[in-house]
Amino acid sequence: MNIFQDERIVLTLDAGGTNFVFSALKGGKPITDLITLPSNSNDLEKCLKTIIKGFEKVQETLLPEKAVAISFAFPGPAAYKKGVIVNPPNFPSFKGGVALGPMLEDYFNLPTFINNDGDLFTYGEAIGGFLQEINNGFKDYEVKKEFKNLIGITLGTGFGGGIVVNKQICVGDNSAGGEVWLMRNLLEPEIIAEESVSVRGIQHYYKSLSGEKDDLSPKEIFEIAIGERPGNRQAAITSYDNVAKVAAEALANIITLIDGAVVIGGGIAGSSKLLLPQILKHLNGEIKNRKGDKFRRVVSQIFSFEDKESKNEFYRSATKKIKVPFSTREIEFIENKVVPVGISRLGTNNATMLGAYAIALNQIEKLIPEHKEEGI
Repeated sequence: MNIFQDERIVLTLDAGGTNFVFSALKGGKPITDLITLPSNSNDLEKCLKTIIKGFEKVQETLLPEKAVAISFAFPGPAAYKKGVIVNPPNFPSFKGGVALGPMLEDYFNLPTFINNDGDLFTYGEAIGGFLQEINNGFKDYEVKKEFKNLIGITLGTGFGGGIVVNKQICVGDNSAGGEVWLMRNLLEPEIIAEESVSVRGIQHYYKSLSGEKDDLSPKEIFEIAIGERPGNRQAAITSYDNVAKVAAEALANIITLIDGAVVIGGGIAGSSKLLLPQILKHLNGEIKNRKGDKFRRVVSQIFSFEDKESKNEFYRSATKKIKVPFSTREIEFIENKVVPVGISRLGTNNATMLGAYAIALNQIEKLIPEHKEEGI
């Protein structure tokens, strides 16, 4: 199934605590204008009616065409497979749990799929973004290799994550896979990583280091760090270094277990000029045992796909030919273990929508096999 040539339409939603943004996708691309409505997150009845209203408005713009499913990300925690949202922090009115998926299925008579935003972001980048770019490069360099695993993190209001293994989302048995925000903080081991890897983390470090009382935005702190805005430049640089170190240590733990490429999204990812070099430095660093023996922090060498030379070196070091003893034959093998790291190729929102679209079509194929035969 090639989703980019698929004519089926899926309704989707970007669910934020302040606003809901509704759209529809066909062939993996948005086909309607975005419809934005206030989320009314403190009033359950208003919030649910807003969701219904938003999808109704999108449906009206599609006529005479019709959607085959609804698929979107919603802030967790949740029992995603059942479509039940359980006490999300930004939606206080959902306390006790709300069967949002089943409600939409009953109202619109459409299969409805709700997933974690980090999972959908990573899945979208695996289908049509960063992972695709990596594998296209292998073909260009005539390297017989394919990456099938992708680790995605989002740096923004919070520290989100998702994992794709063998080109499938690793949801976990309890719909709790990829919860990177809960990892232990490298710099402050008694607290979670998200306290550093987030908007509030950058603001906390800058205020503490600079002594300033006002909360500056991450963009303003970034501008100070690169010398485009007055302020305590060293404090700004150190703030971003701290964020990078905590994010990198979390990534090191995930890479050690998953062994896959890494894609970074979210609003703070726009500061990659400061973040990425420090992340790579940490990942390519060392760790010791009790005797003082040194080991690579992760087994594989990490390469930046934001640097042309680093990207080229990634492909050049990927394979090697070696002669078979007592034979004229040669075999090609992977001499060096390598992992690429890059910034979102699609944009966080677009990748998340693409992931939601693909999930819906995949699930429909499983639920109703005749769709494939009839070309619906």
